Amino acid sequence: MLVITSAVTLIELYTVSNKKYLKFPWILRAWWACSFLLFLGSTIVNAHFLITNHENLKVHDFSGFISLLASTCLLGISIQGKTGIVFNVPNGTADPLLNGKAEKHAESKRTSLYGKATLFQLITFSWLNPLFAIGIKKNLDQDEVPDVDIGDSARFLSRCFDESLKHVKERDKTTSPSIYWAMYVFIRKKAAINAFFAASSAGASYVGPYLITGFVDFLNEKKTRSLESGYLIALVFLGAKIVETTAQRQWIFGARQLGLRLRAALTSQIYKKGLVLSSQSRQSRTSGEVINYMSVDVQRITDFIWYMNTIGQLPIQISLATLILHTNLGLGSFVALAATLTVMAGNIPLTRVQKRYQSKIMEAKDDRMKATSEVLRNMKILKLQAWDNQFLHKLESLRKIEYNCIWKSLRLSALSAFIFWGSPTFISVVTFGACVLMGIPLTAGRVLSTLATFRMLQDPIFNLPDLLSTIAQAKVSAERLASYLQEDEIDANAVEFVPKDETEFEVDINGGTFSWDEESTCPTLRGIRLQVKSGMKVAICGTVGSGKSSLLSCILGEMTKLTGTVKIVGTKAYVPQSPWILSGNVRDNILFGNPYDSAMYDKTVKACALMKDFELFSAGDLTEIGERGINMSGGQKQRIQIARAVYQDADIYLLDDPFSAVDAHTGTQLFEECLMGLLKDKTILYVTHQVEFLPAADLILVMQNGRITQAGTFEELMKQNIGFEVLVGAHNQALESVLSVESSSKATPNEIPDDESSKGLPSSSELIHTKQNSEQNLCVEITENEARLVQDEERETGSIGKEVYLTYMTIVKGGILVPLIVLAQSTFQVLQIASNYWMAWACPTTGDTEVTEGINYILLVYTLLSVGSALCVLVRAILVAITGILAAQKLFTNMLHSVLRAPMGFLDSTPTGRILNRASTDQSVVDLEMAHRLGWCAFSIIQLFGTIAVMSQVAWEVLVIFIPVTAICIWYQRYYTPTAIELARLSGIQLAPILHHFAESLSGAPTIRAFDQEPRFIDANLSLIDNHSRSWFHNVAAMEWLSFRLNQLSKFRFRLLIGFACDPSRRNYQSKHCRVGENKMISVERILQYSKIPSEAPLVIEDSKPPNNWPDIGTICFTNLQIRYAEHLPSVLKNITCTFPGRKKVGVVGRTGSGKSTLIQAIFRIVEPREGSIIIDDVDISKIGLHDLRSRLSIIPQDPTMFEGTVRGNLDPLEQYSDNEIWEVLDKCQLGGLVRAKEEKLESTVVENGENWSMKQQHQLILQLTELYRRLLVQEFKDRTIVTIAHRIHTVIDSDLVLVLSDGRIAEFDTHQRSYWKEMILSSRD
Repeated sequence: MLVITSAVTLIELYTVSNKKYLKFPWILRAWWACSFLLFLGSTIVNAHFLITNHENLKVHDFSGFISLLASTCLLGISIQGKTGIVFNVPNGTADPLLNGKAEKHAESKRTSLYGKATLFQLITFSWLNPLFAIGIKKNLDQDEVPDVDIGDSARFLSRCFDESLKHVKERDKTTSPSIYWAMYVFIRKKAAINAFFAASSAGASYVGPYLITGFVDFLNEKKTRSLESGYLIALVFLGAKIVETTAQRQWIFGARQLGLRLRAALTSQIYKKGLVLSSQSRQSRTSGEVINYMSVDVQRITDFIWYMNTIGQLPIQISLATLILHTNLGLGSFVALAATLTVMAGNIPLTRVQKRYQSKIMEAKDDRMKATSEVLRNMKILKLQAWDNQFLHKLESLRKIEYNCIWKSLRLSALSAFIFWGSPTFISVVTFGACVLMGIPLTAGRVLSTLATFRMLQDPIFNLPDLLSTIAQAKVSAERLASYLQEDEIDANAVEFVPKDETEFEVDINGGTFSWDEESTCPTLRGIRLQVKSGMKVAICGTVGSGKSSLLSCILGEMTKLTGTVKIVGTKAYVPQSPWILSGNVRDNILFGNPYDSAMYDKTVKACALMKDFELFSAGDLTEIGERGINMSGGQKQRIQIARAVYQDADIYLLDDPFSAVDAHTGTQLFEECLMGLLKDKTILYVTHQVEFLPAADLILVMQNGRITQAGTFEELMKQNIGFEVLVGAHNQALESVLSVESSSKATPNEIPDDESSKGLPSSSELIHTKQNSEQNLCVEITENEARLVQDEERETGSIGKEVYLTYMTIVKGGILVPLIVLAQSTFQVLQIASNYWMAWACPTTGDTEVTEGINYILLVYTLLSVGSALCVLVRAILVAITGILAAQKLFTNMLHSVLRAPMGFLDSTPTGRILNRASTDQSVVDLEMAHRLGWCAFSIIQLFGTIAVMSQVAWEVLVIFIPVTAICIWYQRYYTPTAIELARLSGIQLAPILHHFAESLSGAPTIRAFDQEPRFIDANLSLIDNHSRSWFHNVAAMEWLSFRLNQLSKFRFRLLIGFACDPSRRNYQSKHCRVGENKMISVERILQYSKIPSEAPLVIEDSKPPNNWPDIGTICFTNLQIRYAEHLPSVLKNITCTFPGRKKVGVVGRTGSGKSTLIQAIFRIVEPREGSIIIDDVDISKIGLHDLRSRLSIIPQDPTMFEGTVRGNLDPLEQYSDNEIWEVLDKCQLGGLVRAKEEKLESTVVENGENWSMKQQHQLILQLTELYRRLLVQEFKDRTIVTIAHRIHTVIDSDLVLVLSDGRIAEFDTHQRSYWKEMILSSRD
C-alpha cells in the first residue's frame, strides 16, 4: 500500500514539475487528504491496542507516528494548493500598463506578508515576524501595515459576492435573492476548510479524557507495567494536544478571516445599495439607521461566523463524550447524554427571549443614532437657538429606552450563565446517581475521566449562551440587512440615452407622467412634453412648489416614471439647489475625479467668480473644506459646485436655482461669464426665481401644479398676458425700490433725512471715522502657511494606560463592586476545586476496593459544593452585569455631555463619522462586551492561580518548569502587546472614514448619479474598506501568533510533568480573554478621549446673570472685534468697530465670504473673539452665561433646518406655546393652509431633513418664509433691533442702516444715501 502511495505521489509530482502547474492537481490533493485520515486512524487504533493490552512499542509504531506527521504536512499543502512555481517573463510583456492599475496590484501583492507566506509560516504565523520587528521599535503607522492578500481585498470580495447573488438569482429565478443563501454560497468553500480544522481540534481534544483512566491504572499498576507504556500515554497525549491546538488556531484564524471577507462584501453591498436607493426608499431609511447597518449589524453577522464552527463542533463533542463515558460508565453514559440534551433543550425558550431583546436593542439603538446624527448635523442651529439642553434631554431619554433593553438582555445572560455553569453539576450528579442505582462501580480513574469529560463538555455548554445570543443578534441583523438590500432602487431604464446622430434634440420628453411616490394617486408631474435642441438655454420658472426642481429630477431619472419616454443625448452635469460639498480640498471638489487641466481649470474658476476667494483662502484652492462645507459660506459652496459642473465639460447642464445663495453682483457675473460665456455652446436648463435672468433664455417654461402651462421667449410670454407677468411682480417691486433709492441719492447727495426714522442714528462724522479706521491696511492678510481644518484623528500610543482600566473599574460607585466580583469568583474557584478533589479522594482507586456504603453521602457533599459554586457564578454574573451597564451608561453620558458642550470649532473640524463611530460601534462594545471580556480576563487569572495551587500540592516539581516557562510567556506577551495595541487602534480609527464617506455619499447620491460617478465612489469605498481590513486582519493574526506560542508552551509545560488534571483549554481561554479584553478596552479609551473635550463657556454664570428684561433697547456695540475660527487659520473679521443703534433695522451686506455670517455668530458667541468685545445694552456678552445670552436673542438661520418629529415639534421644540399661538404664527407666514391640508395637522410627521414633505412641500415651506421675511420684519418687529444678512437689495431696502463688509472689514456703515451702497445697487441693477 505504501509502495503504491509513493508511486502515485512521485508520478503526480513529476507531472506538476514538468508542466509547471501553478496549483497541485485535485486528485493529488485529495489523495494526500485521504492519506492523512488513513494514517491518523491507524495511529489511533495502534495506540489504543498498545495501551489496553499493555504492549511495548515496536519499530513500525514509531514509523507510523512519523508517517502521521509527514501526512499532516502534506494535508496542509493540499489545503493551500499552491506549488510555489513562479513564471518569469523576460520579454517585458508583463510590465505594468500605463494606467498604473497593474503596478498598483503588483505592489499590493509584493507587500502582502500573508500572500507570500510558506506552509510553515502559515502554521506558526511567523509570517508576521517582520511586522512585530517594526512594532517593537516604534509605534506603527497605517502606511507600515502590510496590504491584505488579493483574496481578502474588498474589490475581489465584492465581485465574488455579486457572483453569489447572481447564482442565487438564477437558481431561484427571482429578482430578490435571499441574502442568507447568497452569504452561504459566498462562504461555503472557506467555511468547509474551517470546519475540517474545527472537527480535527474537537476530536483531538477528547484524547486526554479518554486516556485518564489508563493513566490512573498505570500509576496504580506501575510495578507490574513497563515504563514504555507510560511514556507512550504521555507521547500520545502530547501529540494529540499539539494537533488540537494547531488545528484550533487555524480554524479560529480562518473564521476571523472569513468574517473579514463577509464584512468587506456586505459593507460594499450596503454602500452600493445606498447609491441607487429610490427617493421613497431613502425617506424610509434615515442616514443614522443606514450607518447602523454598516457599523453594528455587519459586525454582528461577522461575529456569528466565528461561532458558526462551534455549532458544527457540538455534535462531534457530544458524540465523543458519550463514547468516552460509555467506555468508563457503560449504560450510565446514556443518562449523561440525556441530561446533556435536556440542558441544551432548555436553551430554546432562552434563545427566543434573547432574540426579542436583541430586536428591541437594535430598534432603540437605531432611534438613538438617528437622533444623534441629526443633532450633530444641526448642532449650530441648536446652539444658536439655545435648544442644546432640550435635545440633550431627548438623546438621554432615547438612551434610557436602549439602557432598559440592554439591562433586560444582560439579566437574561446572567441567568444563562448560572444555568450553564450549574449544568456540569446537574449532569454529573444525575450520571453518578444513575451509576449507583445501576450498580456501576465508581473508581477514582472513572470519576476523574468522567469529570474531565464533563469539563470538556463544559466549554461548548458554557459557550452556548454566547452562541445563542450571537445567533439571535446575527439573525436580527441579517433580517434588517435583507430588508434594506431589497428596497426599491432608482429605475436605470427611466432615461434612454440616444446617440447624437439619431436625433436633433438633446432632451426629449414625450407624454411624461412622473411621481416621487409610486403609490400616490396624484402624480407630481403630468403631461410633460419638452424638446430641447443642442445649445439652447431653457429657463424654468413658476410659483413655489409648482414642479420646477421635479422637472430636472425626471430628466436625471430620479423620479418614478409612470408613463411616457425620456431621451437625452450626451453627458450631463447637475447643480442641486442645496450645495453638496465633499470633504477634501477645493480643487478636488471642482475636478471631481477628472484629470487636472490647468487651462480649463483657470477658465472655470474665473467664470465662477472664485479667483478672489482663492486669494483669501489660507492655501488657495488647496484649502481643505470641512464636513458639509462647514467653513465655506453658502455662496462659496454654490459657486464651487457650479465650477464642478462646468469643469466636467458635459453636453447637458441642469442647474437648480444656481443663483439663490450668491449676491446680486456675483449672480450677474456667473450668468454672464459662465452660463452665457464659457457654456454658451452647451445645452442648459436652469431653474431660477430671479427674473433678470429670464430675457436671455431661448425658451422659458412656466410651471404650475406639475404642468408646463406656458412656454416661449420672454417677450412672447409678456405679450400673452395670461399670468406670466405675475411672476415678475417681486422683481418689479425690488426694481422700484432700487430706483427710488437712486433718485433719492441724486436729489439729496449730502443730506440725511431728518425724520423719525433717523433718530438715534450715528452722525456722519462717526460713520466716516468708522470707515476710515476700518479701511486701514485693506490689503489681504495671509500670513499662515497651508493649514488643514480637519486634522487626522488622534490616537493614543503605546500600551493602554493603567488610568483607562482604573477609570473603567472605578467609574461606578468608586469601584466598590469590583472586590465583591473578585470574592464571588474566588469562592467559586475554591468550591469547584473542592468538589473535584472530594470526588477523587472519596472514591476508591480500583474496582476491587469500591465503596458501596456512603456513596450517597459522597454525592450529597459533591452536590452541595457544586451548587454553592453555581450560586457564586450567579452572584458574580449579576454583579458583572450591573457594573458593566452602569459603567457603559456613565461613559455614554460623559461623552454625550462633552460632545454637545464642545465649541463649534471642534464640531466643525471633526467629521461626524468619528463621533458616530464612538457612539455606535464603541458604545456597543462597552454596552454588551466590555465587562464580560474584562471580567473573564480576571476570572481566568484566578482560575490559573487555583490550578497552580492544586498542581503544586500534587506535584511540586511543576514549579521547576513553571517559572522559566512563565517568564518566556511574559516575554512573548510584552513583545506582542505594542504591535497588537497599535493595530487595534488603527483598526478603530480606519472605521470612521468608511462611515463618513458613506454618510457623504448618501446625502449626495443624486449628484453622484447625475455625473455618472458611481464607479469612482464605489472604488473609494473599497479602498477605505481595505485600509480598515489591513489593520484588523493583522490584529487578529497577531492574536493567533501569540496564542499559538503560548499554547505550545503550555502543552510541553504541563504534559511533560504529567499534569493531566489541569486542562490547557482553560489557559487558552485565559490567554484569549485577556487579549480580547485588552483590545476591547480600546473602545473605552476612545470614548474617554471624547469625554474630555474642552468645553464652551458656562451656560449660566450665577454671579453674572443679566437683568430679566435684558436686552431692553438692543444697542449692539462692537469694539476692535477680531475673529478667527482656529489659531492656525487667518482672521475672518478684522478690527470691526461700530454700533448698531437700539430698536433699528440694520442690513449687513457684502460679497460672498466677506464675514457677514461670522458677525452674527460672534453675537451669539458661536465663535469667541480673538480680540475686542461686543456689548449689548451695557452688558459685555463675554461675561454672562451662554444660555442667558442665546435664549434672549432670536435668529432665522441661513440654512433652513427641519428636525425629525412633528410640525409642532419643529415650531415649538421647547413646548412653550399653545396650539392657537402656533396657528397664529403659521397664518401670519401664510403657511396655515399648507399645514391644515395635512391629515394630522400640527402632529403631521416630519422625517429626517423633512424629506417626507417631498421637495415640493419642503421648498414651499422654506421659500414662503423667505418671501414673507421682509414684510414680517416691517410689521411684526417694529420695536426690535433687527440685523439682516442679505444677498438681495429688496431684503434690506427698508433697513435704517446698512453695514457693508469687504474682506472681513467694514467698507461702509451708513444709510442708503452713501456712495458705496449706491455702487452696489447700480452693479446689481446692471
